[in-house]
Amino acid sequence: MINSVGQSISSVIGANSLRESGKARTGAAVASGSTVSGSASSTPASRMAAEGAPVDLDRISAIKAAIASGNYPVDPDAIAERMIALDLEG
Repeated sequence: MINSVGQSISSVIGANSLRESGKARTGAAVASGSTVSGSASSTPASRMAAEGAPVDLDRISAIKAAIASGNYPVDPDAIAERMIALDLEG
């Protein structure tokens, strides 16, 4: 997730909590068979879609702590190069 400049940590934590609670509800619904029917529930793509994107919560916590302490390294040249590369792909 990309946060806007000035977004508070508490709002990010709140968004993560909402996302996690949504995953729990989605997983329960899929387990009960209420959201996916027939053969679609057996495909790997449908299972991945129901589970959502993989999230490394430990990595997210480490990055948040580094940002909060002012120790998160930022390489503006690398960021600019990647932005240009993404723009050229489209």
